[in-house]
Amino acid sequence: MNRRRMLHALKVAAELGNYEDAAVLPADTDPQLYLSRNRLPQPFHLICEKDTVLSQLSGEAQVHLRDSSVNRFRMDVGDHVYVPAGTPHRIVPVQEGVTIRYLPLKAGLLGAAWFCQGCDSELHRYEWEHDNDTPAVRMYMAACARFTADLSARSCATCAAVHPEVDLAAFGWSVPVPA
Repeated sequence: MNRRRMLHALKVAAELGNYEDAAVLPADTDPQLYLSRNRLPQPFHLICEKDTVLSQLSGEAQVHLRDSSVNRFRMDVGDHVYVPAGTPHRIVPVQEGVTIRYLPLKAGLLGAAWFCQGCDSELHRYEWEHDNDTPAVRMYMAACARFTADLSARSCATCAAVHPEVDLAAFGWSVPVPA
Protein backbone atom coordinates (compact mmCIF):
# COMPACT_ATOMS: atom_id res chain seq x y z
CA MET A 1 0.00 0.00 0.00
CA ASN A 2 1.36 3.42 -0.92
CA ARG A 3 1.32 6.13 1.71
CA ARG A 4 -0.97 9.03 0.90
CA ARG A 5 -1.78 12.46 2.23
CA MET A 6 -5.47 11.58 2.43
CA LEU A 7 -7.25 8.25 2.29
CA HIS A 8 -10.56 6.60 2.91
CA ALA A 9 -9.44 4.37 5.77
CA LEU A 10 -12.32 1.89 5.62
CA LYS A 11 -11.89 1.38 1.88
CA VAL A 12 -8.11 0.93 2.22
CA ALA A 13 -8.56 -1.42 5.21
CA ALA A 14 -10.54 -3.82 3.01
CA GLU A 15 -7.25 -4.54 1.19
CA LEU A 16 -5.33 -5.28 4.40
CA GLY A 17 -4.77 -8.50 6.29
CA ASN A 18 -5.03 -9.21 10.00
CA TYR A 19 -2.78 -7.00 12.16
CA GLU A 20 -1.05 -5.55 9.13
CA ASP A 21 -0.49 -2.21 10.91
CA ALA A 22 0.24 -0.49 7.59
CA ALA A 23 1.65 3.05 7.84
CA VAL A 24 -0.75 5.35 6.03
CA LEU A 25 0.63 8.89 6.32
CA PRO A 26 3.67 10.45 4.62
CA ALA A 27 6.87 8.94 6.03
CA ASP A 28 7.88 12.04 8.04
CA THR A 29 4.53 12.48 9.85
CA ASP A 30 4.81 12.23 13.64
CA PRO A 31 2.93 10.50 15.11
CA GLN A 32 2.46 7.95 12.38
CA LEU A 33 -0.86 6.15 11.96
CA TYR A 34 -0.92 2.40 11.37
CA LEU A 35 -4.07 0.84 9.92
CA SER A 36 -5.19 -2.78 10.25
CA ARG A 37 -8.28 -4.89 9.72
CA ASN A 38 -8.69 -7.58 12.34
CA ARG A 39 -11.03 -10.57 12.49
CA LEU A 40 -9.05 -12.96 14.74
CA PRO A 41 -7.63 -12.47 18.24
CA GLN A 42 -4.09 -11.09 18.07
CA PRO A 43 -1.81 -14.13 18.59
CA PHE A 44 0.49 -12.31 21.05
CA HIS A 45 0.62 -9.32 23.36
CA LEU A 46 2.33 -6.34 21.71
CA ILE A 47 4.69 -4.30 23.85
CA CYS A 48 5.67 -0.79 22.73
CA GLU A 49 8.58 1.11 24.29
CA LYS A 50 6.62 4.37 23.82
CA ASP A 51 3.00 5.20 24.57
CA THR A 52 0.48 4.20 21.92
CA VAL A 53 -3.18 4.95 21.27
CA LEU A 54 -5.67 2.62 19.56
CA SER A 55 -8.73 3.97 17.76
CA GLN A 56 -11.63 1.77 16.58
CA LEU A 57 -12.97 2.81 13.17
CA SER A 58 -15.38 -0.09 12.60
CA GLY A 59 -16.51 -3.25 14.33
CA GLU A 60 -15.97 -4.02 18.02
CA ALA A 61 -12.99 -5.28 19.95
CA GLN A 62 -11.59 -5.75 23.41
CA VAL A 63 -8.10 -4.67 24.33
CA HIS A 64 -6.57 -6.99 26.94
CA LEU A 65 -3.86 -5.35 29.05
CA ARG A 66 -1.30 -6.89 31.41
CA ASP A 67 0.67 -5.27 34.21
CA SER A 68 -1.95 -2.53 34.39
CA SER A 69 -4.59 -1.35 36.85
CA VAL A 70 -7.15 -2.01 34.10
CA ASN A 71 -7.24 -5.46 32.50
CA ARG A 72 -9.65 -4.89 29.64
CA PHE A 73 -11.22 -2.14 27.54
CA ARG A 74 -14.12 -2.62 25.18
CA MET A 75 -13.74 -0.62 21.96
CA ASP A 76 -16.76 0.32 19.88
CA VAL A 77 -16.70 2.58 16.82
CA GLY A 78 -15.11 5.91 17.77
CA ASP A 79 -13.47 4.68 20.96
CA HIS A 80 -9.82 5.31 21.79
CA VAL A 81 -7.63 3.40 24.22
CA TYR A 82 -4.41 4.86 25.60
CA VAL A 83 -1.78 2.16 26.26
CA PRO A 84 1.14 3.33 28.43
CA ALA A 85 4.69 2.55 27.34
CA GLY A 86 5.78 -0.99 28.20
CA THR A 87 2.25 -2.33 28.76
CA PRO A 88 1.63 -5.68 27.05
CA HIS A 89 -1.67 -5.47 25.16
CA ARG A 90 -3.64 -7.65 22.78
CA ILE A 91 -6.57 -6.86 20.48
CA VAL A 92 -9.40 -9.40 20.57
CA PRO A 93 -12.11 -8.59 18.02
CA VAL A 94 -15.73 -9.13 19.05
CA GLN A 95 -16.59 -8.61 15.38
CA GLU A 96 -14.31 -7.85 12.45
CA GLY A 97 -13.13 -4.28 12.60
CA VAL A 98 -10.66 -1.64 11.54
CA THR A 99 -8.22 -0.21 14.07
CA ILE A 100 -5.73 2.65 13.86
CA ARG A 101 -2.61 2.62 16.06
CA TYR A 102 -0.83 5.92 16.77
CA LEU A 103 2.93 5.53 17.33
CA PRO A 104 5.75 8.08 17.33
CA LEU A 105 8.20 7.99 14.41
CA LYS A 106 10.98 7.05 16.80
CA ALA A 107 8.96 4.30 18.49
CA GLY A 108 12.00 2.44 19.83
CA LEU A 109 11.66 -1.22 20.75
CA LEU A 110 8.57 -3.28 20.02
CA GLY A 111 7.99 -6.79 21.26
CA ALA A 112 5.67 -9.76 20.98
CA ALA A 113 5.07 -11.70 24.21
CA TRP A 114 3.12 -14.82 25.08
CA PHE A 115 1.72 -15.69 28.51
CA CYS A 116 0.77 -19.05 30.00
CA GLN A 117 -2.97 -19.69 29.84
CA GLY A 118 -2.68 -21.85 32.97
CA CYS A 119 -0.50 -19.97 35.48
CA ASP A 120 -0.21 -16.54 33.77
CA SER A 121 3.63 -16.52 33.65
CA GLU A 122 5.36 -14.96 30.69
CA LEU A 123 6.36 -17.74 28.29
CA HIS A 124 8.57 -15.93 25.83
CA ARG A 125 9.23 -12.53 24.27
CA TYR A 126 10.80 -11.39 21.01
CA GLU A 127 11.91 -7.76 20.64
CA TRP A 128 12.99 -5.68 17.66
CA GLU A 129 13.77 -2.05 16.87
CA HIS A 130 10.81 -0.33 15.19
CA ASP A 131 11.65 0.60 11.61
CA ASN A 132 9.30 2.92 9.73
CA ASP A 133 10.33 1.32 6.42
CA THR A 134 9.66 -2.30 7.43
CA PRO A 135 6.01 -3.37 7.54
CA ALA A 136 5.07 -4.31 11.11
CA VAL A 137 3.31 -7.45 9.92
CA ARG A 138 6.66 -8.86 8.74
CA MET A 139 8.00 -8.60 12.29
CA TYR A 140 4.79 -10.06 13.74
CA MET A 141 4.97 -13.01 11.32
CA ALA A 142 8.63 -13.65 12.13
CA ALA A 143 7.99 -13.56 15.90
CA CYS A 144 5.03 -15.96 15.58
CA ALA A 145 7.01 -18.31 13.32
CA ARG A 146 9.91 -18.39 15.80
CA PHE A 147 7.53 -18.99 18.72
CA THR A 148 5.78 -21.81 16.84
CA ALA A 149 9.04 -23.49 15.86
CA ASP A 150 10.57 -23.36 19.35
CA LEU A 151 9.09 -25.91 21.75
CA SER A 152 11.05 -24.44 24.66
CA ALA A 153 9.52 -21.00 23.99
CA ARG A 154 6.03 -22.55 24.10
CA SER A 155 6.75 -24.50 27.31
CA CYS A 156 5.99 -22.83 30.63
CA ALA A 157 8.93 -22.92 33.05
CA THR A 158 6.52 -22.47 35.98
CA CYS A 159 3.78 -25.06 35.37
CA ALA A 160 5.27 -27.10 32.47
CA ALA A 161 2.23 -26.55 30.22
CA VAL A 162 3.01 -26.66 26.50
CA HIS A 163 1.16 -24.02 24.55
CA PRO A 164 -0.17 -24.44 21.02
CA GLU A 165 1.56 -23.28 17.88
CA VAL A 166 0.35 -20.09 16.22
CA ASP A 167 -1.66 -20.98 13.11
CA LEU A 168 0.04 -18.60 10.69
CA ALA A 169 -2.23 -19.66 7.82
CA ALA A 170 -5.32 -18.51 9.73
CA PHE A 171 -3.88 -14.98 9.68
CA GLY A 172 -2.86 -15.25 6.03
CA TRP A 173 0.79 -15.21 7.12
CA SER A 174 3.41 -17.47 5.63
CA VAL A 175 7.08 -17.02 6.31
CA PRO A 176 10.01 -19.37 6.43
CA VAL A 177 10.95 -20.28 9.98
CA PRO A 178 14.03 -18.24 10.98
CA ALA A 179 17.11 -20.14 12.08
